[in-house]
Amino acid sequence: MIHQYINNGYHIVLDVNSGSVHSVDALFYDVVKALSDVVADMEKPEKLTEDQRNAVVSALEGKYPKEDLEDALSDAQELIDAEELFTADIYKDYVVDFKKRQTVVKALCLHIAHDCNLACQYCFAEEGEYHGRRALMSFEVGKKALDFLIANSGNRVNLEVDFFGGEPLMNWNVVKQLVEYGRSQEKAHNKKFRFTLTTNGVLLNDEIMEFCNKEMSNVVLSLDGRKEVNDKMRPFRNGTGSYDLIVPKFQKFAESRGDKDYFVRGTFTRNNLDFSNDVLHFADLGFKKLSVEPVVAPPEAPYSIREEDLPQIVEEYDRLAKEFVKREKEGRGFKFFHFMLDLSQGPCVAKRLSGCGSGTEYLAVTPWGDFYPCHQFVGMEDFLLGNVDEGITNTKVRDEFKLCNVYAKDKCKECFARFYCSGGCAANSYNFHGKITDAYDIGCEMQKKRIECAIMIRAALAEE
Repeated sequence: MIHQYINNGYHIVLDVNSGSVHSVDALFYDVVKALSDVVADMEKPEKLTEDQRNAVVSALEGKYPKEDLEDALSDAQELIDAEELFTADIYKDYVVDFKKRQTVVKALCLHIAHDCNLACQYCFAEEGEYHGRRALMSFEVGKKALDFLIANSGNRVNLEVDFFGGEPLMNWNVVKQLVEYGRSQEKAHNKKFRFTLTTNGVLLNDEIMEFCNKEMSNVVLSLDGRKEVNDKMRPFRNGTGSYDLIVPKFQKFAESRGDKDYFVRGTFTRNNLDFSNDVLHFADLGFKKLSVEPVVAPPEAPYSIREEDLPQIVEEYDRLAKEFVKREKEGRGFKFFHFMLDLSQGPCVAKRLSGCGSGTEYLAVTPWGDFYPCHQFVGMEDFLLGNVDEGITNTKVRDEFKLCNVYAKDKCKECFARFYCSGGCAANSYNFHGKITDAYDIGCEMQKKRIECAIMIRAALAEE
């Protein structure tokens, strides 16, 4: 399967099944396009026949010299021989084995606080309540969750625990206790915890920053961009904006992180479809690790992203990619999460097929100890998997997630992006289509555009 596109002047040819990316000239681009038509019915072409070569030359001879076309066809044959062009799909053969694998849990999202001190308009957690009551996780429940993770992680050494909410800092003492407990168990069980935290920053202080810099491998700092954008969507409960309080704290925290990871993470909505300005605003504030995600909301929500917004969103990603390259070449670059694409290696086969592992490798834990496939399913009783006392009892739902992969989704089977996005978000699929094996169409279009931009960036920077 071949995917071709032109972005910011770069002609890109992507061989989907091998992951090979070729930045080519216009002639070779057209030759591959013509070849795609010629070999469309073949599972994998081997040696191009004389008839196939002649068909390509005949189609393009009026545009390019015949000799140049013959040379390009020879180059294409070399790439075919090297299995970097028109390669066969070998990944579908792994799906059967993957289904039979023993379930190993490697990550938990601890809902340390079902409460929040902000009233973000788009919050799927309903201001931290998650369709239920406000609650803080006790140390006892969190301890049982960590014990469950250790017991169900098999031979895996590295385990991840994300402190999430609501707002985790509203239950800060328990966060510290659970980190201490986790560290105390590492040596005895040959495990190593990677703790992460997501915070809105309202309660950040020097003591919390110091602790996080010591113990948290990554910290996600929630901010939506320019002051007017952030304060419209992320106000306090009394309606006042949060930007002026939070930004100085985030700047201080980011500066103090040293070589440890952090991301300033925003959400763009229909109110700021010019979101590239918010990403660049983050960069201009001095932040180096950035992420701005599209809101996922019901179509009736006034801030939801709709199909008619996609042309502008596509232009914004192109604009951002172009500025990303410019700043990188000027020595004032930054990281943007959706442009971070590893073309040399990338995820393992299992991750390429199944994605985030929600419901199997990754679980969310409520303050009272219930397990759900991920934070977006919390409160949906049909997806209740079990609890910290009894473990996973709803194996039927768990096994449904176990079988959720790019070959189980009709929309993914012939999509060029399937091995990069791994089928997208199961929660978004369920919320928009009522099943986890579909795909959120608007999200797919944005994801495909981000991948195209990320590949173009790699090509542009490779010229240096």
